[in-house]
Amino acid sequence: MAAGTRTRTRAGSAERDGAPHGPDENRAEVLRAAAIAFMAHGYAATSIDTVADALGATKGRVYYYYRSKTDLFFDIHRQAMTMNLSVMRPLATSARPPRDRLVSMARTHAMLVMDHLPTQRVLNQGVELHLSGRTTAPQREVLAELMAMRSQFERLYIDVLAEGVASGDFRALDPRLGAKSVLGALNWMTVWYNPRPDESAETRDRIADELATFVLHAVRAAP
Repeated sequence: MAAGTRTRTRAGSAERDGAPHGPDENRAEVLRAAAIAFMAHGYAATSIDTVADALGATKGRVYYYYRSKTDLFFDIHRQAMTMNLSVMRPLATSARPPRDRLVSMARTHAMLVMDHLPTQRVLNQGVELHLSGRTTAPQREVLAELMAMRSQFERLYIDVLAEGVASGDFRALDPRLGAKSVLGALNWMTVWYNPRPDESAETRDRIADELATFVLHAVRAAP
């Protein structure tokens, strides 16, 4: 899979305002362009014009789907959380031992960051930090929905850690604090990870394996 930053920097350069794709693909193009813009400039410095420039279209194409950059920001979060939950939940709830589940989750989490970097970096900018107190009532309802999805994602790690503590796979730790530590290590990738143009799949595998090993060593019980 291609790393996230290999997404075209002008996400819609081949499709102008009268793009030939259906509405779902057109909206997806807008979201990809917005993720690139937010990743490059941050929430505060990004405008609809910035997104339109990344898209290679007029801002009318963006406004066709989204009334504000806040709505765009929210939809990127929803898209990322929906993907993350759908990928990670089967790993967390499988019948394998907690140790194996945690390694698989950590490795997959790292690959999600590398393969979808713009979206994952926007996700970890934190909606509550950027938008608290500056949202409409409908937007606050969406924000509450997104925070619930983030809590569901964290709960996957909490539950696996709790099972591992109970089984003796993991040392005696507070699963809630342990989950925050694990997520902190994995999500910090969105800050330091910057793929090279010639980066290979083997390099990404090595990075994911190293982080999964680090996570396991941080929580496993002493021999």
